[in-house]
Amino acid sequence: MPASRKRSYARYTLAATELLGALVAMERKTRRMSVLELAERLGVDRGTLSRLERGDPKVELGVAFEACALLGVPLFNEDAQGITSRLAEINSRLALLPARARAKRVSISDDF
Repeated sequence: MPASRKRSYARYTLAATELLGALVAMERKTRRMSVLELAERLGVDRGTLSRLERGDPKVELGVAFEACALLGVPLFNEDAQGITSRLAEINSRLALLPARARAKRVSISDDF
């Protein structure tokens, strides 16, 4: 198996993943759940959950969101109904935009 490429992340991304991990860890501990117990409920191994709680940005987004859903950690400061209505609003706005975004063509004048 080839070594994974080193990827750099923005400071905002690293801070956000660290915050998300801390929220998951805090809620898990508040509910007196072990790492192994939550990992089993998520269907991942202990190491993956530990990486999530440490704020590793390479943990799958679905795993992170599922952990938040199981523990009741709010992600968007909205309840499920609010998320559904916000998604409908965004989808209606996306329907008005072109299906593909194309970069603007720059006309180069090579007349010397």
